[in-house]
Amino acid sequence: MSERMSNGQEFREERDSLGVLKVPAKALYQAQTQRAVDNFPVSGLVMPARFIAAVALIKSVAAEVNAELGLLSGRQAQAIQTAADRVQRGELVAHFPVDVFQTGSGTSTNMNVNEVIATLASEQLAEQVSPNDHVNLGQSSNDVIPTAIHLSAVLQIREQLMPALDHLRATITEKAGDLTAVTKTGRTHLMDAMPVTLGQELSGWADQVSQGIARIEATLPRLRALPQGGTAVGTGINAHAEFAVRFARTLSAQTGERFEPAGNFFAALSSQDTAVELSGQLRVLAVSLMKISNDLRWMNSGPLAGLGEIELSALQPGSSIMPGKVNPVVPEAVAMVCAQVMGNDATIAVAGQSGNFQLNVMLPVIAYNLLQSIGLLANGSRLLADKAIASFTVREGNIERALALNPILVTALNPVIGYMKAAEIAKAAYRQQRPILDVAEEMTDLDRDELERLLDPAALTRPEGTN
Repeated sequence: MSERMSNGQEFREERDSLGVLKVPAKALYQAQTQRAVDNFPVSGLVMPARFIAAVALIKSVAAEVNAELGLLSGRQAQAIQTAADRVQRGELVAHFPVDVFQTGSGTSTNMNVNEVIATLASEQLAEQVSPNDHVNLGQSSNDVIPTAIHLSAVLQIREQLMPALDHLRATITEKAGDLTAVTKTGRTHLMDAMPVTLGQELSGWADQVSQGIARIEATLPRLRALPQGGTAVGTGINAHAEFAVRFARTLSAQTGERFEPAGNFFAALSSQDTAVELSGQLRVLAVSLMKISNDLRWMNSGPLAGLGEIELSALQPGSSIMPGKVNPVVPEAVAMVCAQVMGNDATIAVAGQSGNFQLNVMLPVIAYNLLQSIGLLANGSRLLADKAIASFTVREGNIERALALNPILVTALNPVIGYMKAAEIAKAAYRQQRPILDVAEEMTDLDRDELERLLDPAALTRPEGTN
């Protein structure tokens, strides 16, 4: 029976081990969730939908396994699975209001999912399904939440991040292939250096992305090792002896990923080393994307007073006061994504140190930041590929003018005239703002044809002896 509060909102009474509590009448959650809502009005941030879906999937698989083991009736298991499926589909997001900054084990979120599923299952069966005794059977928040971190990360990497990185790498590689004949001034210390082709420059970006993919893939085997089955402290208390193996097998069949029980539940519950490792690999990827973004910004700078080597697509007006100004908004947005991921990594590293004895007690903030980093990098990679790299145009006239005046081309004459003489020629060319070819012709005994051969910028981008 529901009552009406003074503000007009209807509520009902729910009971847990601490007593009776008023809960909004239409809420699918019960007393423990309400206590968490009351206790943690911290940020207004709730656990990511992907994470809630992962917890619901754990409940569904656990119900199936417990039914197979004869610990749960088939009717109860089916009702729990039907309810869990609704949660996974994202139909019930309003019923998961618990703040990220909650109890460090994530017990409030585990019980929130337990309670919602129990309410729905009870309605379906017209009999009481307990959030603790049935939905949470053979489980603890202490193994469910770490398992959900691994599971949600694996699925988000597979479904979102890896396809985005493959797309970015393919986009860069295709663009590099189109620019193999464009020779430009290389730069070290932001100063003129020996020439490279734009294709070579972009090939470096593509390899950075490839290495980022490889690093993340190298972490996945450890991420697929699940704490589920360790229950409260790693001993597996109150879980069937076969639960962990059957759970991993059933989850693997449902997801297409090769999950397995963790080799040591004590380590899997008390530490978050694998999450820290993955976050570190995401940080490396963020550093790579920051490098690519900043290269694009420098190459696009100007258009008159900067390098002006490329022109990024004009996506929006760049100033509220300066008419006609257009800014490199996509590389800037991706650079901010990278900064956020680096900050998330610092948070995850600190949180990873909070494994006290048998349990890490910063699990919710690890989950939130890890999944945010994966999502941001996936979206940022697609944005960079589609709205910056694929569509930029080359300002070949600017590139050719700068290349013709580049005194550092004189490096190619070192074996012929020596470093000191070459330095004199370079300094003279700098002072006079003249092409190195003309100055070298005046200051050496080499004829122009020989100098043109030795100082050909395109030839200087290839290893000696190649065509």
